[in-house]
Amino acid sequence: MGMLDGKVAIITGAGGGLGREYALLLAREGAKIVVNDFGGSSDGKSEGSPASQQVVEEIRAAGGDAIANGVDVAQADSGSILLDAALAAFGRVDILINNAGILRDKSFAKLSAEDWAAVVRVHLGGTFAVTQPIFTWIKDNGAGGVIVNTTSSSGLLGNFGQANYAAAKAGIWGLSHVLAIEGAKFGVRVWCVAPTAATRLTEGLLPDELKAKWKPERLAPAILYMVSDASKPLTGKTLSVSGSKIQELKIVAGPGYWPGDAMPTVADIAANHDSIFLPESGPIGFI
Repeated sequence: MGMLDGKVAIITGAGGGLGREYALLLAREGAKIVVNDFGGSSDGKSEGSPASQQVVEEIRAAGGDAIANGVDVAQADSGSILLDAALAAFGRVDILINNAGILRDKSFAKLSAEDWAAVVRVHLGGTFAVTQPIFTWIKDNGAGGVIVNTTSSSGLLGNFGQANYAAAKAGIWGLSHVLAIEGAKFGVRVWCVAPTAATRLTEGLLPDELKAKWKPERLAPAILYMVSDASKPLTGKTLSVSGSKIQELKIVAGPGYWPGDAMPTVADIAANHDSIFLPESGPIGFI
């Protein structure tokens, strides 16, 4: 018996890296998988590839069940295409993992409108386009389900040279919290994952010692936890996951200050710094 017997999962960007590892692990646990991957280069500029079919063949060789799908997640009807493919092959959808993405890093002053639009289109636009019809189907069919959206520490804390990526990932974080609220009474649980892994998107950015520690397969069990009954009834949570640490990320408010019935002055605000701001704790350790 697997943890996901009888479940059907759609995973975008599953032709390699993290998505491939998610697909392989969920299939080993009994889920039927729609392996989506548009293919191409990490900046989204090159032609597509048959990566999704290769993962399907791996799953089938191990005794699992999967189909390939090559739709571009950012096109307007991508979610409907993925939903129809899942229903035609397997009759249902229980799990959606939005993992597809591209990078076009530039410092903000050098960032072109094209590179801004392309990254926001794939990450934030793609998450909307894919999720809306699938979320609606799961909600309307009454059996509940789980959606995992991919955010990033770049979006929540910032990172030099990633204004486009950070803006898109922060938008996904906000969208996910709304979906968690709207899906709660229908049994639709929604997670965000902020992964740090050695993939083609981080190629050339990580030192060798972290490449070994942050292999994509080391992150996959956290995704299995999120989409399985092991994490019930949790929803609206964000996990930062690397090959060496799993931790929740959340917004935390300072104690707060207000001078009774009076209007605060700038001097009042400055004098009550410690009541307004949280203590400085240094860099957050994601590794």
